[in-house]
Amino acid sequence: MSSRKKQIAIGSIASYISIGLNILAGLLYTPWMVRQIGQSQYALYSLANSLITMFLIDFGLSAATARFVSKYHAEGNEEKVNDFLGAIYKLYLIIDAIIFVVLTVIYFLMDSIYGQLTPEEISQLRVVYVIAGGFSIINFPFVTLNGILTAYEKFIQQKVGDILYRLLLIGAMVAALLLGYGLYALVAVHAIVGLLLIAYKLIVIKSTTKIKVNFKYKEKSLFKDIFKFSIWMTVTTIAARLIFNITPTILGIVSGTTAIAIFAIVTTIEGYAYTITTAINGMFMPMISNFYAQDEPEKKIMPLMINVGRFQFALNTLIFIGFVLIGKPFINLWMGNDYELAYYGIVLVLAPGVFFNSLQIVNTSMMVANKVKMQALINLLTGIINISLSFVLSYFYGMIGACISIFIAYTVRLIILHIVGQTKMKFDIKLFIRKCYLRMSIPALLTFGIGLLVNFLWKRSDIWGLLIKGAVIVAVFLILNFLLGITKDERKRIFSMLKKKKA
Repeated sequence: MSSRKKQIAIGSIASYISIGLNILAGLLYTPWMVRQIGQSQYALYSLANSLITMFLIDFGLSAATARFVSKYHAEGNEEKVNDFLGAIYKLYLIIDAIIFVVLTVIYFLMDSIYGQLTPEEISQLRVVYVIAGGFSIINFPFVTLNGILTAYEKFIQQKVGDILYRLLLIGAMVAALLLGYGLYALVAVHAIVGLLLIAYKLIVIKSTTKIKVNFKYKEKSLFKDIFKFSIWMTVTTIAARLIFNITPTILGIVSGTTAIAIFAIVTTIEGYAYTITTAINGMFMPMISNFYAQDEPEKKIMPLMINVGRFQFALNTLIFIGFVLIGKPFINLWMGNDYELAYYGIVLVLAPGVFFNSLQIVNTSMMVANKVKMQALINLLTGIINISLSFVLSYFYGMIGACISIFIAYTVRLIILHIVGQTKMKFDIKLFIRKCYLRMSIPALLTFGIGLLVNFLWKRSDIWGLLIKGAVIVAVFLILNFLLGITKDERKRIFSMLKKKKA
């Protein structure tokens, strides 16, 4: 196995382990933490983080780092990498200074902004705000580190760092709570573990690359290129917030708090599914950058696009089918019958992602080929469609109306991306549809049919019943994909690898 393939393979496994830990923490640790510190202090903890996050938009600079460093590294121009990092860090420090001023002003206006909080709660919020805000200001310029690690294909080190961060964070927070410490300790633990992660990434970059940031670089042309790229990535970031971030506000205007609470469950599950199904996306940017440094990159990218697309489509269909089959009893078991409506909302918002997430190589290629303006406009149109429909549909149908709006907006985005992939990016989308969607749909549909039969024959819906049903669905899905989804050559390679391991 080549070094690149090894990095991608082990990095992917580590990425899914990290995601698994994150989801497990969300499902098990968070409720326990809330009980330990109390709902009021947890609310202050969430409020401080959400307030700070609101202002931590990096204006597309992290995406710019991954794109430009990958490009220059693929071209073998390490001097340009150093010049670029010098320029990007200057921009980060300027934005960081502005954010510091804004956060400082908010600190002194907290009494006026949060008039419903008691003086004691305001005092606690200020302490939490200072700790979390201080860490955020320090951490902000180091957002570039992930882009550098991605560009140099240090996926194993990057993902191992994420796993260590998650384990250390959960371990330290549990220890702090068991020792009787409260809210301030939790926030301090987040900051300390975050600083350790920064130090780890700096050590990896220092020891495995030849990067020497050139802070003296002043060429205006590069700043201009960064600005052009970043402005459209910023539009993409803002447009993304016109979907799930703005929907609770719309529901608050036209529906009510019950709809908001149920939609929060939809957002949580959709977030978990999206994180799982897009875990490996950024890993292919260096490879695609190499292709674009050669002639006819589209032809070289197509095999990668089909192979990654088939994997992504299989993973997305497994999650979607699994949730359709056992999602309703899972929601009832996890949150109670009052949240059963979330099941239908989750099915609606997950459906378009089955196909869209399979096109991530197209999205990455658009970024590498500097088609970010096109991406931004597609996302902006998606956001506008969602807002326009959401007010109307949410008024009549509440939370379900909001999810129907997201379903329509995401479906339009999906159709446009297929058209853009064929006409602007010059990919053979018809071939992709045939080899990815059509071929991989056969085992998916058969799994769904068998899953319906299992549900009909065995109606047990407690935790063990759901786990057993889930295991059956996964096993059937894997067997059918092995027999009907993958090609004969791929089956031969799998048997060959197994023989080598036995030998």
